[in-house]
Amino acid sequence: QKLAAECQSAGYPGTLIPYKCDLSNEEEILSMFSAIRTLHQGVDVCINNAGLARPEPLLSGRTEGWRTMIDVNVMAVSICTREAYQSMKERNIDDGHIININSMNGHSVVPQSVVHFYSATKYAVTALTEGLRQELREARTHIRATCISPGLVETGFAFKLHDNDPERAAATYESIRCLKAEDMANAVIYVLSAPPHVQIGDIQMRPTEQIS
Repeated sequence: QKLAAECQSAGYPGTLIPYKCDLSNEEEILSMFSAIRTLHQGVDVCINNAGLARPEPLLSGRTEGWRTMIDVNVMAVSICTREAYQSMKERNIDDGHIININSMNGHSVVPQSVVHFYSATKYAVTALTEGLRQELREARTHIRATCISPGLVETGFAFKLHDNDPERAAATYESIRCLKAEDMANAVIYVLSAPPHVQIGDIQMRPTEQIS
């Protein structure tokens, strides 16, 4: 709500409408899409942006942490994608767009045990996006599907991963000049502005100074 007020006072076009939704809860996701249908007719563009990592290695990780990553990074993406597509279909929207915010970890496995399971969920997003593209073609629609796969972006991500060690989390963003949220937004705008006959499959982007 604070961000919505900031956008309004800054004079930005459009309106930011906040809606509380726990993406690990399917009932809340469906309720959100129902509210969107009631208040705004439906969805034309869906950007699956939520994602998180928990420090749960493969050899010693807690099942609860793995399940949380699956629920948010894989299941929520799939549920939101399905509901967004159905919203487009029922209103005959043929030029919609579904964008999955993936990760460079969805294309390579780095030697850091705390993100190995997270990486597996992002590999799933890579596969889900290509599967979605194929199903959209089979449905003979011009709705497009895209991944955007960033490296290190300065967000609250590291503070969730290292929630017991905020100094380590902060250091993650101090070692190099990271990508910013604005860089991600610009990538989304680029994807959406492509001509109708151009489908961008995946944008892989990382800080210039990032090694891995």
